[in-house]
Amino acid sequence: MYRNPALKKTAAAVESLHGEIDLAVKKISNLHESRLQCRRGYISVFEIEADLIRFNHEQLLSSKNPGPAGACAFLDINGSCRIYEHRPYVCRTQGLPLHWLEEHNGNNIGMRDICPLNDNGTPVENLPEDACWIIGPFEEKLAELQYNTYENSMRRVKLRDLFAQ
Repeated sequence: MYRNPALKKTAAAVESLHGEIDLAVKKISNLHESRLQCRRGYISVFEIEADLIRFNHEQLLSSKNPGPAGACAFLDINGSCRIYEHRPYVCRTQGLPLHWLEEHNGNNIGMRDICPLNDNGTPVENLPEDACWIIGPFEEKLAELQYNTYENSMRRVKLRDLFAQ
């Protein structure tokens, strides 16, 4: 059951946004397929995405245990995602080389980073911009949905905490 009735109105918007993200990330993921691995487990998401997982995976959350400590809570013993269709934004972009702008002394400077677990291959600073995930546009849309749905709250939830303990 949705914890917040307003989520019913925004669930389709979040799922649509996830679809846009999947399309946008496809090319970049394909470029980096050999270096990407989903392993880390201490991830938090906005409440709006946590509620989508709660709604779509109620039985899993109440009857199964999270993955081992240090690993993603939703990976099974074979390393497959148990909520793949409803995985949150962070999982859809996890491990990709990142690009963003920071202002320094009135100038915008392009910054780059990548998860150290996925740092094999071409060094991130040598990648063309279109081979990196640009941080900003999708995060802003998701944050706006969260803010508007949860009465100005930007609360985050640890994925591991979604499981009945």
